[in-house]
Amino acid sequence: MSVLQLSDELLKNCRTISDLLDLGLNDLLKQKGIKKAKALQLLASFELSRRIALDQTQKQKVRIEEPQTLASWLNMQIGFCSQEHFLVIFLNTKNEILSYRTLFIGSLNASIVHPREIFKEAIQSGCAKIICAHNHPTGDTQPSDQDIAVTRCIKETGEIIGIPLLDHIIVGRNHYLSLRERQLL
Repeated sequence: MSVLQLSDELLKNCRTISDLLDLGLNDLLKQKGIKKAKALQLLASFELSRRIALDQTQKQKVRIEEPQTLASWLNMQIGFCSQEHFLVIFLNTKNEILSYRTLFIGSLNASIVHPREIFKEAIQSGCAKIICAHNHPTGDTQPSDQDIAVTRCIKETGEIIGIPLLDHIIVGRNHYLSLRERQLL
């Protein structure tokens, strides 16, 4: 089977090209014509592609004025992960992204988040404001009671330290929910 034929076969099994990022080693090994070495090469190329796309978006100064501006980037970053990832986006005074960092990785449906670690990173980054984000691997972006409680704790800590929390965004499989828009912040 040629490379083009193999590519066509892989894409036939995916709804969109971004679904390739969801494929694991076992999924690739089920495909006719793919052995372990080729599957590992494909996984590496998928990861490199994702990182290149992220790197290109980071080179642009992106001003965050509304959650939608960040939602598609967040979905690309963590929206399709099989575990919860909690990250913090560090902003300057103009709401431009300075950097971001994944601070916690949890299980299928939970991550342990502590404001101390969030604001330690925020202070070290020299940021003026932060936005928190995490994914729900199920794709259901409705916040849990724990999500709301943690967000309020982070907000209160930020007010004391002088680094306000602008929003907490939950993403999952190309959907998002802003706790600020829902007035839960």
